[in-house]
Amino acid sequence: MSEDIIFEEKSSIGIITLNRPEVLNALSMDMCRTLDSQLTAWQKEKSIHAVIIKGAGDKAFCAGGDARTIVEQGPENNVAGRDFFSSEYKMNARIYHFTKPYIALLDGITMGGGVGASIHGSHRIITEKTIFAMPESAIGLIPDVGASYFLPRMPGALGAYLGLTGARLKGADILYAGIGTAYMASEKINDFTQALMEGDISSAEDVDNIIARFAEDPGEAPLDEFRDLIDAAFSEKTIEDIFDHLSDIDHNWASETLAVLKKMSPISLKVISEQLSRGARLDFNDCMIMEYRIVSAISSYDSDFYEGVRAVLIDKDHNPSWIPQKLTEVSTDMVMAHFDIPASGDLKL
Repeated sequence: MSEDIIFEEKSSIGIITLNRPEVLNALSMDMCRTLDSQLTAWQKEKSIHAVIIKGAGDKAFCAGGDARTIVEQGPENNVAGRDFFSSEYKMNARIYHFTKPYIALLDGITMGGGVGASIHGSHRIITEKTIFAMPESAIGLIPDVGASYFLPRMPGALGAYLGLTGARLKGADILYAGIGTAYMASEKINDFTQALMEGDISSAEDVDNIIARFAEDPGEAPLDEFRDLIDAAFSEKTIEDIFDHLSDIDHNWASETLAVLKKMSPISLKVISEQLSRGARLDFNDCMIMEYRIVSAISSYDSDFYEGVRAVLIDKDHNPSWIPQKLTEVSTDMVMAHFDIPASGDLKL
């Protein structure tokens, strides 16, 4: 068994530890496959009543997937990309369909692949250390790992806002968006975990009762102050309309948000807009199949994904050169090509 992910059974609880603290517990393909396999076994194992997943170290639950490995292979016949995304998405689906309580301890950075390894389960515990984001538009990718399912189902237009801007949320904002299900102080996590192991867990309600003993009120959600502005701007039908709407608002939040969007990959923004629109009408499995089509396309040509990862994760100059550079140069055909069935076939769930 890989030391990058550790499985334990204590009392009636299965415990998963993502064990790569030196890279903020980023997911590798082997970790995704091993986690998928273990959940399959625990689903059938009558002695396991619930599962806890946590990250090693004191900085992160999981900061994402191993995008750098995919990029280093290059776009021509990118088997690494297809294999990684296939393994990750199957694991995401396993979590979504897991029928036992699945308690994610998001005690630190939780982004991208880390969101996918947690948000589809029954319980997501956040702390004052939790930082949530789906930052893929900054690297020419899309918010994936099931984001096309959960983002459109957030209140109002919050999902579109988070998916397009990659905005980071903390504390009360994470609960406000429905990403977390309960808040407690980081110092209580160990006692909470011990209480789960000592408790008689037979249902999600039993977990809820234990959470109630440790949960706290994180206070007002700062995001609520801008909710009307978010809903108005990000309910627009096209990216151009969102840009125009933000330009017309005389408010610092609007100008700052527009400045963020202008740094993102133009083609990614348009693909994400179409992705979220479709995702609102699809069931979970169909969302995962759609996302696999998109990322298979993105990893199959010299896309903005390769340039974005170079700029943000490899050279770290944070100065990507997007192609095309302008929204007006992104055609409908360019966007729709990302939704075609891959030559290698659809994702099998």
